Amino acid sequence: MEFHRLLKMDLPKRQSAFLWGARKTGKSTYLKQNFPDAIYYDLLQMDTFSRFLKQPHLLREELLANIDQVTKHPVIIDEIQKIPDLLNEVHHLIEAKKIQFVLCGSSARKLKRLGTNMLGGRAWRYTFYPLVFPEIPNFNLLKALNHGLIPDHYQDIHYRKSIKAYLFNYLKEEIQAEALVRNLAAFSRFLDVQAYGHGQLTNFNNISRDCGVDSKTVKEYFQILVDTLLGYFIYPFHGKKSRDEIISIPKFYLFDVGVSQALTKLRIAELRGAVAGAAFEHYILMELIAYRGLNDLDFPIYFWRSKSGLEVDFVLGEGEIAIEVKISTTVHKSEISGLLAFQETYQPKKALVISQDVRPRQLSVKDKDILILPWKEFLTQLWKGKII
Repeated sequence: MEFHRLLKMDLPKRQSAFLWGARKTGKSTYLKQNFPDAIYYDLLQMDTFSRFLKQPHLLREELLANIDQVTKHPVIIDEIQKIPDLLNEVHHLIEAKKIQFVLCGSSARKLKRLGTNMLGGRAWRYTFYPLVFPEIPNFNLLKALNHGLIPDHYQDIHYRKSIKAYLFNYLKEEIQAEALVRNLAAFSRFLDVQAYGHGQLTNFNNISRDCGVDSKTVKEYFQILVDTLLGYFIYPFHGKKSRDEIISIPKFYLFDVGVSQALTKLRIAELRGAVAGAAFEHYILMELIAYRGLNDLDFPIYFWRSKSGLEVDFVLGEGEIAIEVKISTTVHKSEISGLLAFQETYQPKKALVISQDVRPRQLSVKDKDILILPWKEFLTQLWKGKII
């Protein structure tokens, strides 16, 4: 199955760029397809890695020897974070020779930690995501919730083994090889423990106790997941800062619903029940995040929760759009008390429920409208720019 990726890297001549994205999301394939004439360096190849690690200046010498082709097509360096010193050579070649680079990697954490030259704003930044709804022919929701949206995993009948290998390689190549943590065993335990509180209010102290490390270390571990593009914090919407709101504790979501399911060792047999509902909510969030990034938008994504337990899954912008996600096939008013409370307090422009309803419906409560959308209808409208 082929996927038509939505990212558009429309680079003016001589404009360089970073392309960041989690491992195996399809960055390398995308670059080879979209820049077929580029000079390509892959730092996962040991001979290339060894040459440039010992002598970064070889990059400059090789490109200057081929300057006619280099000035016509971009130079791609894949896994740039593996050799930070190459960025000094890249910076020089951009400045002195106006060479265009596309620098690809899975994390800028190591580069920033070492104080590496990040090209002083000369390179645009793009982010690559797992597959999204419009990219997948004959999209299968149940399959997506179990397999996840990493291209190879979505198509793989042995997806559980593939995800297990993916996590092992992440620990070995991203965490251990880049020396991001001192205690790899503790970080591995943390990965498992955090998954069971996934999408809930993050209790750093409980995770700390279960992992056997202090809460400061747990917060650092979460930041590593964020910096290596494997997860996102979603913060509470505070609005008028009512005393009835929890305004400080975030939720954490991994970047891929399949990875999350694999860590908790859960399988979803049908689109019903609490586990399917949590995975469905997670999936919708990933679509919102990817839509925002791929369209170069900057609206914040929050959740809302009161001390009394009323909750809205997602609040977009500064309260303009409130979204509740339900796995139900027919949503009733009794299921959306949080959305009704938020609507009464903040008067959002749109109040939406995403569900498995067959057709769109409109509920009117206290002269306020709530639109119930089948999930396919919501995603179609989202990617057409009709939601936000």
